[in-house]
Amino acid sequence: MTLIKSISGIRGTIGGPCGDTLNPLDIVKFTSAYATFIRQNTPSGSNKIVVGRDARISGEMVKNVVCGTLMGMGFDVVNIGLATTPTTELAVTMAGADGGIIITASHNPRQWNALKLLNNKGEFLTAEDGAELLKIADKGDFTYADVDHLGLYTEDDSFDQRHIDSVLALKLVDAEAIKKAGFRVAVDAVNSVGGVILPKLLKQLGVEYTMLNGKPTGDFAHNPEPLEKNLTEIMTEVKNGNYDMGIVVDPDVDRLVFICEDGQMFGEEYTLVSVADYVLSKTPGNTVSNLSSTRALRDVTLKHGGQYTAAAVGEVNVTTQMKATKAVIGGEGNGGVIYPESHYGRDALVGIALFLSNVARKGCKVSELRASYPNYFIAKNRIDLTASTDVDAILERVKELYKDEQVNDIDGVKIDFADKWVHLRKSNTEPIIRVYSEAATMEEADAIGKKLMQVVYDMTK
Repeated sequence: MTLIKSISGIRGTIGGPCGDTLNPLDIVKFTSAYATFIRQNTPSGSNKIVVGRDARISGEMVKNVVCGTLMGMGFDVVNIGLATTPTTELAVTMAGADGGIIITASHNPRQWNALKLLNNKGEFLTAEDGAELLKIADKGDFTYADVDHLGLYTEDDSFDQRHIDSVLALKLVDAEAIKKAGFRVAVDAVNSVGGVILPKLLKQLGVEYTMLNGKPTGDFAHNPEPLEKNLTEIMTEVKNGNYDMGIVVDPDVDRLVFICEDGQMFGEEYTLVSVADYVLSKTPGNTVSNLSSTRALRDVTLKHGGQYTAAAVGEVNVTTQMKATKAVIGGEGNGGVIYPESHYGRDALVGIALFLSNVARKGCKVSELRASYPNYFIAKNRIDLTASTDVDAILERVKELYKDEQVNDIDGVKIDFADKWVHLRKSNTEPIIRVYSEAATMEEADAIGKKLMQVVYDMTK
């Protein structure tokens, strides 16, 4: 079964039996529930919803169903076309809309698509809001507009430039320094909307660029998750092409990864670390990342005199914690940079502009910048269990077993040792426990992860 409904939206593979995959009926149902939720919670709003999508092959079909349903619910639709996730988030506030729907399955393969749902601040719905929306969807009691009150449909392609303008206006984005640096970069846009907006951004920053997989066909040239094993093409291009760096984004451009000038990975975990280091050097303050992100962000934050806080996994959990601690920068270790000066959403454009500003001002090579940060390695494993396994009980026993260590249980169980950590987190869709572990070497990280895995296996005998 590949249809997954959660508090953050609905996602699945396209095509197949009704109820098992992402199909027009489910799209109508979920969009109707969202429209009902928005109307109930923003009664004096603008009656306007923004819709944007990445370049997935199914995007046009899903967009038509979503827009038609919203109009049928009496909402005016502003279709901004092929647009990044952060562009759509910003468009909600720029257009004064009541909410927004982003049609994207992020880093998932080409056969997947999804609806990501925004409130009137252009931010993802909270867990409580998402739970309420799911109840509305399950109940299925929708009221559609009569013929005299159907919503209007407009298209507006101005938001790419408005997004870029907002990035260039950020105080810590030093466009002049970037232009003077004369950077030459290679960009992998994985055949999606990064190929539309990133050339515009780089051109306006005076950066010479070569696009790889730049046509937004949705037929991804490689697995779209920006991990080292999927990025051999651009790593080779940078190594052999006399570039200053490589830039990689995922299909909806909320994740960002850099390649050093020698063709080596800068490391997805270190995107946020490096941008945070730059931001904190100019505006000291607090930081937040999720529990499964590198300890290097904590180290950099403490170096600048700030406080680091870990949040549960999930962007909305990170942004909630950022607001609570008044963090000046935060995000997720998967290459997601959240900079409140811009907006509370992961934004690769913001990350690129801040990263380039930092490198330009320092006058260093990207590999030299990477070498200036603490070196950690994260190992990722999983424990496969049976459907009848009481995963919560297992995690409670693990927490009790390691009670003398520093333990965080806001999302699974994370055990912080002096020089390493392990995070065990159950899946909401499969009988598995994801095991992330970090240490000074990959061997140590894998070893401590495997040790905790054996502890769990021993509990299930």
